[in-house]
Amino acid sequence: MSDSASPVDLPARASSSPKLKPSRGIQPTFRTLIVLTLVVAALLTPFAFSAIYLDYLRDRSIDLHTFLRGEIYKQTTGYIALAFLLFEVLLAARKRGRGWVVKVKLPGTLQFWRRLHIFLGVGLVGMVLVHTLGVNGLNFNAIFLWVFFAVTLSALVGVVAESGVLESSRRVFLRLPGGQVLTKGPLIRGMRAIWLSAHIFLVSIFSVLSIFHIALAYYYQ
Repeated sequence: MSDSASPVDLPARASSSPKLKPSRGIQPTFRTLIVLTLVVAALLTPFAFSAIYLDYLRDRSIDLHTFLRGEIYKQTTGYIALAFLLFEVLLAARKRGRGWVVKVKLPGTLQFWRRLHIFLGVGLVGMVLVHTLGVNGLNFNAIFLWVFFAVTLSALVGVVAESGVLESSRRVFLRLPGGQVLTKGPLIRGMRAIWLSAHIFLVSIFSVLSIFHIALAYYYQ
Protein backbone atom coordinates (compact mmCIF):
# COMPACT_ATOMS: atom_id res chain seq x y z
CA MET A 1 0.00 0.00 0.00
CA SER A 2 1.28 3.46 -0.78
CA ASP A 3 0.16 5.02 2.53
CA SER A 4 2.09 2.58 4.71
CA ALA A 5 5.80 2.96 5.44
CA SER A 6 8.07 0.10 4.45
CA PRO A 7 10.66 -1.29 6.93
CA VAL A 8 13.33 0.53 4.98
CA ASP A 9 11.54 3.88 5.20
CA LEU A 10 11.25 3.89 8.99
CA PRO A 11 14.99 3.91 9.82
CA ALA A 12 15.56 6.45 7.10
CA ARG A 13 13.04 8.85 8.65
CA ALA A 14 14.41 8.27 12.12
CA SER A 15 17.96 8.97 11.02
CA SER A 16 16.96 12.13 9.17
CA SER A 17 15.33 13.68 12.24
CA PRO A 18 17.69 15.72 14.47
CA LYS A 19 18.71 14.16 17.77
CA LEU A 20 17.89 16.23 20.81
CA LYS A 21 20.77 16.73 23.19
CA PRO A 22 19.98 16.58 26.91
CA SER A 23 19.76 20.02 28.44
CA ARG A 24 22.49 20.94 30.92
CA GLY A 25 20.26 23.48 32.63
CA ILE A 26 21.03 27.11 33.35
CA GLN A 27 23.78 26.44 35.86
CA PRO A 28 26.62 24.00 36.61
CA THR A 29 25.76 20.46 37.60
CA PHE A 30 24.68 19.56 41.12
CA ARG A 31 28.06 17.91 41.79
CA THR A 32 29.92 21.05 40.69
CA LEU A 33 27.70 23.21 42.89
CA ILE A 34 28.43 21.00 45.91
CA VAL A 35 32.15 21.53 45.29
CA LEU A 36 31.59 25.29 45.00
CA THR A 37 29.63 25.21 48.26
CA LEU A 38 32.59 23.56 50.01
CA VAL A 39 34.92 26.16 48.50
CA VAL A 40 32.73 28.98 49.82
CA ALA A 41 32.60 27.33 53.25
CA ALA A 42 36.41 27.17 53.26
CA LEU A 43 36.63 30.85 52.24
CA LEU A 44 34.26 31.90 55.01
CA THR A 45 36.04 29.88 57.73
CA PRO A 46 38.83 32.47 58.34
CA PHE A 47 36.22 35.05 59.36
CA ALA A 48 35.64 32.99 62.51
CA PHE A 49 39.35 32.90 63.45
CA SER A 50 40.73 36.20 62.18
CA ALA A 51 41.25 37.61 65.65
CA ILE A 52 43.59 34.72 66.45
CA TYR A 53 45.78 34.61 63.35
CA LEU A 54 46.00 38.40 62.92
CA ASP A 55 47.36 38.75 66.45
CA TYR A 56 49.81 35.96 65.67
CA LEU A 57 50.84 37.67 62.43
CA ARG A 58 51.37 40.98 64.21
CA ASP A 59 53.61 39.31 66.79
CA ARG A 60 55.63 37.45 64.14
CA SER A 61 55.92 40.17 61.47
CA ILE A 62 54.81 43.68 62.34
CA ASP A 63 55.88 44.99 58.91
CA LEU A 64 53.72 42.50 56.98
CA HIS A 65 50.82 43.13 59.35
CA THR A 66 51.13 46.89 58.80
CA PHE A 67 51.25 46.45 55.02
CA LEU A 68 48.17 44.20 54.92
CA ARG A 69 46.26 46.69 57.06
CA GLY A 70 47.55 49.69 55.11
CA GLU A 71 45.80 51.92 52.55
CA ILE A 72 47.67 50.67 49.47
CA TYR A 73 46.72 47.05 50.09
CA LYS A 74 43.13 47.93 51.01
CA GLN A 75 42.57 50.14 47.95
CA THR A 76 44.16 47.67 45.53
CA THR A 77 42.18 44.67 46.74
CA GLY A 78 39.08 46.85 47.10
CA TYR A 79 39.20 47.89 43.44
CA ILE A 80 39.67 44.27 42.36
CA ALA A 81 36.65 43.25 44.44
CA LEU A 82 34.70 46.13 42.89
CA ALA A 83 35.63 44.81 39.42
CA PHE A 84 34.24 41.39 40.38
CA LEU A 85 31.06 43.08 41.59
CA LEU A 86 30.64 45.04 38.35
CA PHE A 87 31.06 41.86 36.33
CA GLU A 88 28.35 40.31 38.48
CA VAL A 89 26.03 43.20 37.58
CA LEU A 90 26.51 42.35 33.89
CA LEU A 91 24.07 39.46 34.30
CA ALA A 92 21.29 41.91 35.11
CA ALA A 93 22.34 44.02 32.13
CA ARG A 94 22.31 40.93 29.91
CA LYS A 95 18.81 39.96 31.06
CA ARG A 96 17.10 43.35 31.21
CA GLY A 97 19.35 45.71 29.25
CA ARG A 98 17.38 45.41 26.02
CA GLY A 99 14.35 46.91 27.72
CA TRP A 100 16.22 49.95 29.07
CA VAL A 101 16.18 53.38 27.47
CA VAL A 102 19.86 52.93 26.62
CA LYS A 103 20.09 49.53 24.94
CA VAL A 104 22.69 47.18 26.43
CA LYS A 105 23.66 44.17 24.34
CA LEU A 106 26.30 41.69 25.48
CA PRO A 107 27.63 38.74 23.48
CA GLY A 108 26.97 35.21 24.61
CA THR A 109 23.89 33.34 25.71
CA LEU A 110 21.97 33.91 28.90
CA GLN A 111 23.02 30.44 30.08
CA PHE A 112 26.68 31.43 29.68
CA TRP A 113 26.23 34.60 31.73
CA ARG A 114 24.37 32.72 34.47
CA ARG A 115 27.17 30.19 34.76
CA LEU A 116 29.74 32.99 34.77
CA HIS A 117 27.67 34.77 37.43
CA ILE A 118 27.94 31.75 39.74
CA PHE A 119 31.70 31.31 39.37
CA LEU A 120 32.36 35.05 39.68
CA GLY A 121 30.27 35.05 42.84
CA VAL A 122 32.57 32.45 44.38
CA GLY A 123 35.56 34.48 43.21
CA LEU A 124 34.06 37.58 44.83
CA VAL A 125 33.87 35.74 48.16
CA GLY A 126 37.58 35.01 47.82
CA MET A 127 38.37 38.64 47.01
CA VAL A 128 36.38 39.85 50.01
CA LEU A 129 38.46 37.50 52.18
CA VAL A 130 41.66 38.90 50.65
CA HIS A 131 40.41 42.48 51.09
CA THR A 132 39.24 42.13 54.69
CA LEU A 133 41.77 39.47 55.81
CA GLY A 134 38.82 37.79 57.48
CA VAL A 135 38.13 40.72 59.80
CA ASN A 136 34.42 41.07 60.55
CA GLY A 137 34.67 44.80 61.18
CA LEU A 138 32.63 47.00 63.47
CA ASN A 139 29.37 48.95 63.17
CA PHE A 140 28.69 49.74 59.50
CA ASN A 141 31.42 47.46 58.15
CA ALA A 142 30.06 44.54 60.15
CA ILE A 143 26.54 45.09 58.78
CA PHE A 144 27.94 45.49 55.27
CA LEU A 145 29.85 42.22 55.55
CA TRP A 146 26.94 40.23 56.95
CA VAL A 147 24.65 41.49 54.18
CA PHE A 148 27.25 40.22 51.71
CA PHE A 149 27.22 36.83 53.45
CA ALA A 150 23.42 36.78 53.14
CA VAL A 151 23.64 37.64 49.43
CA THR A 152 26.09 34.78 48.86
CA LEU A 153 24.21 32.18 50.87
CA SER A 154 20.78 33.08 49.44
CA ALA A 155 22.07 32.45 45.92
CA LEU A 156 24.11 29.37 46.79
CA VAL A 157 21.36 27.60 48.74
CA GLY A 158 18.77 28.42 46.08
CA VAL A 159 20.83 27.29 43.11
CA VAL A 160 22.03 24.09 44.81
CA ALA A 161 18.49 23.14 45.87
CA GLU A 162 17.12 23.94 42.42
CA SER A 163 19.80 21.88 40.68
CA GLY A 164 19.22 18.98 43.07
CA VAL A 165 15.55 18.88 42.10
CA LEU A 166 16.33 19.36 38.42
CA GLU A 167 18.78 16.44 38.27
CA SER A 168 16.73 14.17 40.51
CA SER A 169 15.31 11.00 38.95
CA ARG A 170 12.07 11.47 40.87
CA ARG A 171 9.05 12.74 38.98
CA VAL A 172 6.75 13.32 41.97
CA PHE A 173 8.06 15.12 45.07
CA LEU A 174 4.89 15.55 47.09
CA ARG A 175 1.36 14.17 47.03
CA LEU A 176 -1.20 16.82 47.87
CA PRO A 177 -4.73 16.33 49.23
CA GLY A 178 -7.26 15.54 46.53
CA GLY A 179 -4.92 13.34 44.55
CA GLN A 180 -2.80 16.18 43.18
CA VAL A 181 0.96 15.77 42.93
CA LEU A 182 3.85 18.22 42.98
CA THR A 183 6.23 17.64 40.07
CA LYS A 184 9.58 19.17 39.11
CA GLY A 185 8.31 22.16 37.14
CA PRO A 186 5.97 23.68 39.73
CA LEU A 187 8.41 22.88 42.56
CA ILE A 188 11.35 24.59 40.82
CA ARG A 189 9.21 27.63 39.95
CA GLY A 190 8.03 27.91 43.55
CA MET A 191 11.57 27.58 44.93
CA ARG A 192 12.90 30.15 42.48
CA ALA A 193 10.15 32.61 43.36
CA ILE A 194 11.34 32.49 46.99
CA TRP A 195 15.14 32.36 46.80
CA LEU A 196 15.55 34.61 43.76
CA SER A 197 13.30 37.31 45.25
CA ALA A 198 15.27 37.17 48.50
CA HIS A 199 18.55 37.28 46.58
CA ILE A 200 17.54 40.31 44.50
CA PHE A 201 16.30 42.12 47.62
CA LEU A 202 19.59 41.47 49.43
CA VAL A 203 21.61 42.48 46.36
CA SER A 204 19.73 45.80 46.28
CA ILE A 205 20.62 46.47 49.92
CA PHE A 206 24.22 45.39 49.31
CA SER A 207 24.53 47.75 46.31
CA VAL A 208 23.42 50.72 48.38
CA LEU A 209 25.76 49.77 51.22
CA SER A 210 28.63 49.41 48.74
CA ILE A 211 28.25 53.05 47.71
CA PHE A 212 28.31 54.15 51.35
CA HIS A 213 31.29 51.88 52.03
CA ILE A 214 33.34 53.44 49.24
CA ALA A 215 32.33 56.96 50.29
CA LEU A 216 33.24 56.32 53.94
CA ALA A 217 36.56 54.74 52.95
CA TYR A 218 37.62 57.90 51.12
CA TYR A 219 36.09 60.23 53.73
CA TYR A 220 38.15 58.71 56.54
CA GLN A 221 41.25 58.24 54.42
